[in-house]
Amino acid sequence: MAKYRQVFVDFWTDGFVMDLTREEKYFFLYLLTNSKTTQCGIYELPKKVIENETDFGKEEIEYLLNRFINYGKILYNETTKEVMIVNWAKYNMSHSPPVKKCIEKELREVKDKSFINLFLSKVQQYGYSIDTLYRDYGEEKEEKEEKEEKEDPPFSDIVNYLNYVTSKNYSPTSDDTISIIQLRWEEGFSLDDFKKVIDIKSEDWLHNRKMNQYLRPETLFGPKFEGYLNQNDKEDDLPEWYDDKGSQQTMTEDELAKHHQEIIEMLETD
Repeated sequence: MAKYRQVFVDFWTDGFVMDLTREEKYFFLYLLTNSKTTQCGIYELPKKVIENETDFGKEEIEYLLNRFINYGKILYNETTKEVMIVNWAKYNMSHSPPVKKCIEKELREVKDKSFINLFLSKVQQYGYSIDTLYRDYGEEKEEKEEKEEKEDPPFSDIVNYLNYVTSKNYSPTSDDTISIIQLRWEEGFSLDDFKKVIDIKSEDWLHNRKMNQYLRPETLFGPKFEGYLNQNDKEDDLPEWYDDKGSQQTMTEDELAKHHQEIIEMLETD
């Protein structure tokens, strides 16, 4: 039986895709269509396989994976080497019984159970159901949440606080924002933790022309969230060529461009 993946023709005119670099477009398309992809959008993809199939080097792969994690498009488990396409269910689900059966089989082989829980929440969000898996995983998760009295993430409270502090206008209903907040919430972080990170990084970046653009959900609530939360000094994460007020020292245009790139790379990698 032939194995193929569906890519909508609108892929190339999607606003997010149009803003990507050439390398990012290629990598994103690879993540959606490579030889390891599955019907559920969660699959094992060792970095060595990516290297062999794309000809990207190790550093490029690390960079691109982190880029799409920060974009809120994928998750990657370094231990199990599994990747999850976060919004896969939105574009690839089907009511077909054979497809549901295939997805059930695939999900039972997924090692990172948090990926399964997020997938099931996405499936429910988009109006689909996989009864067997809800019974096996959904009820188990529900029992655990009842035991821990765990509440849903306060998406609006978090995003509204970010908008209030930074005078920005992010939406609490954005799929990407919801996904990245959900991940941190499932790791055990609280509303106060989100507010603390917003306060810390706003103090660092709000009045800094170069850094203000990074006061956004995908950066603040991304993989470096815990590091920001435990940041002691205001400028611990700034290079030494910044002065004690968080502003740039006098330098040439070439030096400025080079150091600005250093900050961008620092934000996009763990």
